[in-house]
Amino acid sequence: MKELVLIFGGIFGTLSVILGAFGAHALKRSFNEDQLKSFETGVKYQMYHAIVLIIAGVTFPFLKGLEIVMAWCFIIGIILFSFSIYGLTWSSSRGRKIKILGSITPLGGFLLIIGWILLTINLVDIAVYLKP
Repeated sequence: MKELVLIFGGIFGTLSVILGAFGAHALKRSFNEDQLKSFETGVKYQMYHAIVLIIAGVTFPFLKGLEIVMAWCFIIGIILFSFSIYGLTWSSSRGRKIKILGSITPLGGFLLIIGWILLTINLVDIAVYLKP
């Protein structure tokens, strides 16, 4: 599981750089200011959480129990949150907004929040265990 978390972290990080560059250059012509800002939000959140996945993969040596739930919350949360934003902005710029994606974004955000709560719990457990 640890390797999978690190792989997802690396893939999401790589994609956020690619999508960020794509948004900064290619999409400026077809996106309005609000769409571009939303797209950039998806990219930022994807990168932040890619870094968290890599840190979690390194920090938790055996990824078990709540740590696995935390990792899946981040992985699925990134997909639902960031990728639904990409789909919303892209479809909206084409005049065919896929409205169902608007209800998926908050679910992804909720999973990211749960991931952060579980990360905090796991880090507190480590701190208590390591306390002299």
